[in-house]
Amino acid sequence: MVWCAILGLDRWVEVTQLPVTLSETSVEVRDRDGKLLRAYPIETGIMRLAVRPERVDPGFVAMLIRYEDKRFHDHPGVDLLALVRAVGQAVWNRRAVSGGSTLTMQVARLLENGSTGRWNGKLRQMRVALALERRLSKAQILTLYLTHAPYGGNLEGIRAATLAWFGKEPGRLTAAQAGLLVALPQSPERRRPDRFPRVAADARNRVLARMETYGVLDQAEHAVAVREAMPAKMRRFPMFAPHLADRLRQHNPEAQRVDLTIDVAVQAQVEQVARSAAHHAGRRVSTAILVADHQTGEVLASVGSPDYVDRKRQGFVDMTQAVRSPGSTLKPLIYGLAFDQGLVHPETLIHDGPVDFDGYAPRNFDGVFRGDLRVREALQLSLNIPVVKLTHELGAPRIMASLRRAGADPHLPGGAPGLAIALGGVGVSLQDLVQLYAGIARGGQGPGLWVDQLARPVTRGRLMSPEAAWHLGDILRDLSPPPGGRAGVLAYKTGTSYGHRDTWAIGWDGRHVIGVWMGRADGTPVPGAFGAELAAPVLFEAFSRLKPDLEPFAPPPPATLILGSAELPQPLRRFRSRNAAFSDTDDEGPKLVFPPDGAILAVGETGLVLKVQGGQTPFLVMADGVPVMTNQRSHAFEVPTPGQGFSTLVIVDRAGRTDRVRVQIR
Repeated sequence: MVWCAILGLDRWVEVTQLPVTLSETSVEVRDRDGKLLRAYPIETGIMRLAVRPERVDPGFVAMLIRYEDKRFHDHPGVDLLALVRAVGQAVWNRRAVSGGSTLTMQVARLLENGSTGRWNGKLRQMRVALALERRLSKAQILTLYLTHAPYGGNLEGIRAATLAWFGKEPGRLTAAQAGLLVALPQSPERRRPDRFPRVAADARNRVLARMETYGVLDQAEHAVAVREAMPAKMRRFPMFAPHLADRLRQHNPEAQRVDLTIDVAVQAQVEQVARSAAHHAGRRVSTAILVADHQTGEVLASVGSPDYVDRKRQGFVDMTQAVRSPGSTLKPLIYGLAFDQGLVHPETLIHDGPVDFDGYAPRNFDGVFRGDLRVREALQLSLNIPVVKLTHELGAPRIMASLRRAGADPHLPGGAPGLAIALGGVGVSLQDLVQLYAGIARGGQGPGLWVDQLARPVTRGRLMSPEAAWHLGDILRDLSPPPGGRAGVLAYKTGTSYGHRDTWAIGWDGRHVIGVWMGRADGTPVPGAFGAELAAPVLFEAFSRLKPDLEPFAPPPPATLILGSAELPQPLRRFRSRNAAFSDTDDEGPKLVFPPDGAILAVGETGLVLKVQGGQTPFLVMADGVPVMTNQRSHAFEVPTPGQGFSTLVIVDRAGRTDRVRVQIR
């Protein structure tokens, strides 16, 4: 008879239909060191994070087992001694005093979302618990409890609990924290410390008192634990790099875990920089920042907006990917290509004066012409006319091809590329620009930017020679820094798109490259905004948050030509277009013979007489950078007086050659 009962019980357990034990858990996005960047709730809105018992504080596990199920490792799923004790206490006290449920029975209830008090519910839990013990190990059962135990609100599992209540992973917990987490699942809503702190504290302290009785805590540990403050609120789950996390999850919707190259410490610092910058810039201004290691291509931080949920700033738009006008930020690429083609050298003289390319007549941002100056100065001043001249010589298609070779994806408003691409007449993203500058920073050929650790980085095509890339860094690190910034430590370039819609600042040191975009996500102008004033301070601040000391720049490659203008080979001393280079004229260019340099003149109101020797007509005359006469075909003529005081007069001939004098007019 007994054997029949045993066989019947065995068969009853054997045929038990178990609930699903393969738990759905939140998709997790993690940084380069495995730290949580973002977790997504499961379909029901529950935050349930995958957990491994060895990653949970052993003290908590010991406390949990001692309090809930001290014979957990010995019983087959049901603890008969505990059941008999619970029934006896209930009969004696006419109410339930203690529970007889084992951790395995609690897992059975959690998996089936079953009742705790009715006898038929208890019987079902016992049957499932016995079946679970036959098919799973104790470690697997403990894992299920640590994954499904409720901790208030939408929290399930120990990891969700420690992140929400203590802001940390469960690897190291204080005795007070462990005690609270042991007590919470018994009544997760009534013991929520943010809503019922006194009830929660009493429940925690009962656990701690029993742990002292059992010898798990000594008297001193217990005294410290009961005085520890309760968490006052449920914390928000980490939500770093939310735009990037969304994008990668969309690309790989089946992945349960996404590991990135992002450094969460750097990401947190840069997000703070973006929030502060946007706050000071205006209510509708957004900010995007991208930080990368240009030696490896790893993206260390990606900030798509200052606040993901800010509707006024349209924070949901990832501005690291938005296609916008780059303003002047493509100019270094054009100068680097011109260095490689032998068109110019940083010390080459180039003329900044009126030009006309089949009806396209670019002007400098401030409307001033500066005459002859070195290429180095033209780039540092971000002048438009010199770079358009170089673009005309290189050809716009070559520049577009170089952008694509760098890994960018440029967008043209329509038609074939024209000279306007030098001044921002092409659409690129912040990621495109950081990719471009990473190539320049790494000697003209850099790795492709990458952020998913499962993706293999690729080497991009060579943009320019190491010598040309070094010259660009040497020129751009001599730019004056924004107020408070250290000089000579960053090579950087700013840009402002037409209509003040986009402001940019992109810079690098010997290891890292950072790009900053600021503007409005809807593309409307930000009146008075300039890259040098709005975005450049943010760039320097981001670098200071990245690291206290910047990396030194690499020395120039051995073949780098470092000479003054007068020492350059004759063809590199002055920039001349290819057409001018093959003209049949041999003269030395125009020479202002009157007035002589340094002259003091008493001039009437009618005008100032100029006399020119040599050069090719027609001539252009500028006074203090402003044209005062064009299309002059005589070598002696009168121009309007520039007014009293010191003035610089510049004569420009048809071939672009110039002469200048400085005079004082009384």
